[in-house]
Amino acid sequence: MIPGLMISAPASGTGKTTVMLGVLRALRDAGLAVQPFKSGPDYIDPAFHRAASGREAYNLDSWAMGGDLMDAIAGQAAQADIVLAEGSMGLFDGVAKPGASGHGASAELAQRMGWPVVLVVDVSGQAQSAAAVALGFARYWPDLPFAGVILNRVASPRHERLVRLGMEAAGLPVLGALPRRGDLVLPERHLGLVQAVEHPDLERAISGYATFLRDHVDLDALVQCARAGRNYGTAPLPKPPAQRIALARDAAFSFTYPHLLEGWRRAGAEVIPFSPLADEAPDRDADLVWLPGGYPELHAGRLAAATRFREALCAHARTRPVHGECGGYMALGEALIDKEGVRHQMAGLLGLVTSYAQRKMHLGYRRAELRLPMPGFAAGAGLRGHEFHYSTILAQPDAPLAQVRDAQGDIVPETGSCKGHVSGTFFHLIAEDQGDG
Repeated sequence: MIPGLMISAPASGTGKTTVMLGVLRALRDAGLAVQPFKSGPDYIDPAFHRAASGREAYNLDSWAMGGDLMDAIAGQAAQADIVLAEGSMGLFDGVAKPGASGHGASAELAQRMGWPVVLVVDVSGQAQSAAAVALGFARYWPDLPFAGVILNRVASPRHERLVRLGMEAAGLPVLGALPRRGDLVLPERHLGLVQAVEHPDLERAISGYATFLRDHVDLDALVQCARAGRNYGTAPLPKPPAQRIALARDAAFSFTYPHLLEGWRRAGAEVIPFSPLADEAPDRDADLVWLPGGYPELHAGRLAAATRFREALCAHARTRPVHGECGGYMALGEALIDKEGVRHQMAGLLGLVTSYAQRKMHLGYRRAELRLPMPGFAAGAGLRGHEFHYSTILAQPDAPLAQVRDAQGDIVPETGSCKGHVSGTFFHLIAEDQGDG
């Protein structure tokens, strides 16, 4: 069994991603093979984890995934020396109603896998009181393994002494104390962090985080806190929707969960990447063209001008399936209106028209029951996924693909659609639904 830790925090914005990247690189530099995981439906952080660790990072999600699938994905750590998982939001934050195996909280994952929690605590604006916050997190679930805390945004040596006094009184180990530094911030945009491939100098940034963590965190003590509490399973990963899959892959189309691609390849499928932004055509012998989500709204002009890509895509769709998720779905539509109100012609394979000039946030887990088949799944199949975008539907004239509900069980209007061999969803597929519990 491989020992692991969960890097989490009381809330979003406390610096856990910076800590995660710095520790990943510092341990890698020390000669350890470190396997990263991300709790929850995040498409961006795993690419940063991969850059820092040199290993593919995988999502683990107790709302969207059954226990067997989570165990199978965790098995990707088989050849690692240590596991580091990064939490999402606050440690105990999840949805109200349980899903496939839980509520989606990072604490559920840490408890299931037996990974002790390292809590990153933003201590700005408080001193000994920070210990009360940390103690509440350490005791909220008495059987949750808890390793200790890393103090972040420490203002001065005096401030650090006072915070440490509080932690000592509460019996909480302090594994490190990070001075406040304004440059330790990853750039962001409306969906969160910019993508790893777009970072202006990612390698220098990660190396800087590693140096900072080595200087201010007891990495040896951190590693000693890691524990292995569970044998990972051997259940199969999700099966491929086709044998030869042409996968759009560039700055506009990059949001595909790594466990899906790993499952496709492991089952013998051939995944053939191509770039719509470079006006590349999908492989002419592909059985399926798959357009993931991403940021097509930032590249709508280039996509509209990519005639070679569009013509080849339309030719493929006359006889073989094409599927798009979120941004990929929008690119399959008739038009995309950018935030300045400029209308850009898309592939026209579906009648969908979306607008970023009329912004509305769509965020949350999705549970879908297919009304029509889509690649890899028959009509009637249940799917679990996640939706996050700011576009508004102006037209969606084609047949609805699915009935879609949120985590509460309420129906949402983003049904996806289907026309001929072409289908699309606003949610990003995570797993086939195996029922609640």
